[in-house]
Amino acid sequence: MSPSSQCGGKGNLVTRQPTDAARSNQGERLMWITTQRVFYAGLLGAASERSLGGHGVYVSPTGAPLRIRIGGSAWQSGELLVVPPQVPHQVATDHRLILNLLVESESVDPALLPGFLQHCGPVDAPLFVRRVRDAHARLLEASGRESFDGFDFDTLFFGHPLAPRALDARIRAVVDRINADPAAPTSAEECAAAVKLSFSRFLHLFKQETGVPFRAFRAWKRARSLLRHVRQTATLTDIALDTGYPDSTHFSHSIRQVYGLRPSDILAGSRRLAVHQ
Repeated sequence: MSPSSQCGGKGNLVTRQPTDAARSNQGERLMWITTQRVFYAGLLGAASERSLGGHGVYVSPTGAPLRIRIGGSAWQSGELLVVPPQVPHQVATDHRLILNLLVESESVDPALLPGFLQHCGPVDAPLFVRRVRDAHARLLEASGRESFDGFDFDTLFFGHPLAPRALDARIRAVVDRINADPAAPTSAEECAAAVKLSFSRFLHLFKQETGVPFRAFRAWKRARSLLRHVRQTATLTDIALDTGYPDSTHFSHSIRQVYGLRPSDILAGSRRLAVHQ
């Protein structure tokens, strides 16, 4: 099922009271970044429409419904919102804080994802919502005292490893190359030559294997790499250059398209954020 055909339906909303852990930890902010996953507990901000490159999951930390508008459609609400990769959407909350998971599209088999992750919009999965809130509490306990190396991301949040996506070895090599250095000026022509494919065949195979066009994939990975810089004291121009953008104007435009926020707003909202990489 394509992302566009998944979106638009409204799931059933089950309202639950927040756990004691979630209630006591309101206002606590952290981010855990791995190559293929991100967990963010922090400010949502006044974000406009965004389009993320991975499977996005939004969870209310308190039980108060979140709101989502997909591609300019009517607003919907729920404690759990799910958005497939590359689907434009806007999320809002009256609480300001949000729990957000991001799963890279090339890392998982979309057909074998848990059922609730194969939807778009509000979804009824109260056990998963409770698991995310409890995982947030566990990470808060560990944050500041130790690294997160002892946690397995998928097991902590989903209860089991998510099924990996089988990629053609040539496309896997290109994906690994971009993940290793998102700031590098990697061109499709260069990648095609490196894996001994014609330019047209490479572009076709890359989209077929990853589900995303090469240019969109590279742009997303570059924008995603900003998350590793949010606690830096460098100037926006320096961060733009470090993440592979030619100048601060291009940087600001690209980041707003992806996150719905200006880079300066993202950095300002991350001042109290504990970042684990």
